This record gives sequence, C-alpha cells and structure tokens, in this order.
Amino acid sequence: MNKTVFRVAKMDCPSEEQLIRMKFGGNEAVEELQFDIPSRQLTIFHTGAVEPIARTLDGLRLDSSLMGTQEATLAELTDEAPSDRRLLWTVLLINAFFFALEVVTGLVAQSMGLVADALDMLADALVYGMALYAVSQVVSTQKRVAKLSGYFQLVLAVGGLFEVLRRFAVGEQEPNFGLMMGISVLALVGNSASLYLLQKSRSQQAHMQASQVFTSNDVIANIGVIVAGGLVYLTGSAWPDLVIGLVVFGLVARGAFRIFQLAK
Repeated sequence: MNKTVFRVAKMDCPSEEQLIRMKFGGNEAVEELQFDIPSRQLTIFHTGAVEPIARTLDGLRLDSSLMGTQEATLAELTDEAPSDRRLLWTVLLINAFFFALEVVTGLVAQSMGLVADALDMLADALVYGMALYAVSQVVSTQKRVAKLSGYFQLVLAVGGLFEVLRRFAVGEQEPNFGLMMGISVLALVGNSASLYLLQKSRSQQAHMQASQVFTSNDVIANIGVIVAGGLVYLTGSAWPDLVIGLVVFGLVARGAFRIFQLAK
C-alpha cells in the first residue's frame, strides 16, 4: 500500500473535503483519505500507481500538487474516534443554539449584523450536520443532501442580501447597539470555547480540522458585529450594522455556491 501526500491550495473548508471524498468514492484503489485542512494537505492511502490518483485530483481544479509518495503500513490507517464525533456534535449544537438566540435578538434589536451572523452559524451547523449524516451514506445520498443544504443556504443568503439593500435604500432605524453587542459577546464566548476544545483535542481527523477552520471564521464574524455595534453607538447611524450584515451574508452565499460545486 502507498501513502501519497498532496498539497491542495484551494482546500480550505468542508466543501472541498466532501468534493474530494465524492470524487474518489467507489475508487477501489483508494483505501483512505486523510485531510489536514489548515495545512491544505491531503494524504491518500492507495494501491497501484500514483499517476491516476493525481489526474483524478487535478480534475477538481483545486490547485493540487504532489508532495511525495512512500510505502505505508496498515497501522497508519486510523478511524474517526468516538470522542471526536461527540466533540463535533457539541460544536454543531453550539452553532444551532446561537443561531436561534441571534436570529431572535437580531429581529428584536433590528440588527442585520446579528441576523447575518445567526445565518452564518446556521450555515456552519448545516455543513456539520450534512457531514455527520452523509459520512456513512452512499455517494448519491451525499449529493442530494449537499444540494438541499446549498439551496436552503442560498435562499437565506439572497433574502438577507435583498433585505440589507432595501434598508440601505429606504433608510434604516438605528439598531439597539447594546443588545447587538451583548449577544455578540455571548456568541464570541461560545465560539471561543468551541475553538479551544477543538484545538485541545489535537485531532487529525478531517471533520475536526474543518471544524476548527469554520469556528475560527465564526469568531471573526462575532468580533465584526461587536465592532459594528460600537460604530453604531459612536456615529448614531445604522450604516455600520448594514455593512457588516452585507459582508456576512456574502460569506453565507459563498458557502452555498461551494456546496453546489460539491453536489455536481
């Protein structure tokens, strides 16, 4: 058995991971795929020559390059640890809880930044849930789940973007910056705790690596909403809230298109 390592420059979230998994689904030469998303590295355990593997990966246009290949042992093949799966469920539930909290308080506070951040967390929860469900399913089921998740996420993003643009056009009432910042601080605490637990686990499993990337992005979005709330207070204008809402909704839409690529 061979162990081949590729550098995949455009692999930065679970969408690319699932795209690669489905591309190699049913390939009898491939024994296991191991992902290191933060380092943009993919390790493939396979039999036979590396050239067909490299050509298949090149076909995804993720800017892949061969780093090296060597003989591997069965001891290097690892299964997903139950503790990793439990931790991933914990992160998913945290995302789902703060989605509900932020979407309600965002509507009460009339803050598009909070609503957008809530939908970003929902998008993450969808990806985590999709991965957990589809990991043991056949490729056709994975594609259906991915496509449905992508459509749902895109509807949320487009609806949010139109609402932000409408508020830009008609003029927006100043949001409740105190509630906006307070809830974002709570979400920041929750996401920071999740990130700490994920990093503490030191797991090399694919979905755990991906969860670290997504949770890091959530932390950045939380900080953005807090900063926007402060600017609302200083300027007495709703524009900072609308701008951060526009940015985060754009990120949600980008995630939807990545899922559509996965479902092709």
